[in-house]
Amino acid sequence: MKLKTWALTGLIVVAAAGTAGWFSLDKETRGFLAHFPTDRDVLFWKQSQRDAAFRALDRLPFLAKHRVIEAGPTPMALPPGPPLSLPLDVDAYMQSQRSAALLILHDGQVRLERYGLDFDAGGRWTSFSVAKSMTSTLVGAAVKDGHIRSMDDKVSDYIEEMKGSAYDDVSIRQLLTMTSGIEWNEDYGDPNSDVARFNNHEPEPGVDALVSYLRRLPRAAPAGTRWLYSTGETNLVGLLVMRATGKPLADYLSEKIWRPAGMEQKATWILSKTGQEISGCCIQAATRDYARFGQFILDGAQVNGEHIVPEGWLHEATTTRTGIGEPGRGYGYQWWTYDDGSFAARGIFGQGIFIDPQRRLVIASNANWSGGARDPQASDAREAFYRAVQQAIDQEASQRRD
Repeated sequence: MKLKTWALTGLIVVAAAGTAGWFSLDKETRGFLAHFPTDRDVLFWKQSQRDAAFRALDRLPFLAKHRVIEAGPTPMALPPGPPLSLPLDVDAYMQSQRSAALLILHDGQVRLERYGLDFDAGGRWTSFSVAKSMTSTLVGAAVKDGHIRSMDDKVSDYIEEMKGSAYDDVSIRQLLTMTSGIEWNEDYGDPNSDVARFNNHEPEPGVDALVSYLRRLPRAAPAGTRWLYSTGETNLVGLLVMRATGKPLADYLSEKIWRPAGMEQKATWILSKTGQEISGCCIQAATRDYARFGQFILDGAQVNGEHIVPEGWLHEATTTRTGIGEPGRGYGYQWWTYDDGSFAARGIFGQGIFIDPQRRLVIASNANWSGGARDPQASDAREAFYRAVQQAIDQEASQRRD
């Protein structure tokens, strides 16, 4: 059978799969494929199928193509620190989250590292929308490198096919803060939503499919006046960076972050049906390297005094640029922000990187939530866990002062 693969807001959807390469796959992955629901997307996979797939998307070459993000020769050390005493049962928390991995760094030391779901430190787990925060950081790198002149440049300055569309009025800054004002429906359960339809859109000859769909959308509010979550626009950010730099995103990520910041393993980035990295989703990486990325951001997005983003850019990116209608929380440049100065990258089904500069804290987590992609109960429990870790760090500091 002929394979057709595309991305639905970063969710892998498979229309049909052949058997070429079957015996080159490991037993775990073959077991997953044997029961793969060919006409459904990830939101409808069984829990057991997600358990297998989330660690194996980049090992399914006939389901989804990818590009490698090369690591450097010298990994950044993650020295062990004293075990962190937490006011909760970590095992019970991980079971409730269906955690594949949980890693806490404090002052660059590993204070807690545990794995579940038969996953381990050697494996790669998919990021889902955690990738958005990495794409955002590449925008900062492109500004620093002179590929992007200004955050206030318009989208159509870099993607000429967008000229004459509502995006003529949208700046790069507004794309990053999801305040374009362009009409968009990201209801995963609605087959008529934009997020469901744009992947099936047949573009004009010679036009990128994403560009072809987005440039038809009407304006719903003045640019910069309304926040609305849109993975389609993060995908547009990635395309803009590729056009500006003249490089695939995976190569630019390797050059600017993965190699210099000392990631231990290569990572992979799933490609869309047009052969571009899905910049709103779908990086596969080791949990330790997700934590290293968090530490890299915590350290100011710099290595040995060399900053990859302009002065002041990272502070803008990781503090509230727009409200999201939730008390104490906001949105920066593809980062979720908190009023206490902490911020986080988030992906569906429980992927996350939480960063607290005040406490020098990074929490990386991978999971497969049982309650669905956005599982409110699991999400609230994770927020409570972040606060419990903060309290534990504060208590240690208080005891040292005493």
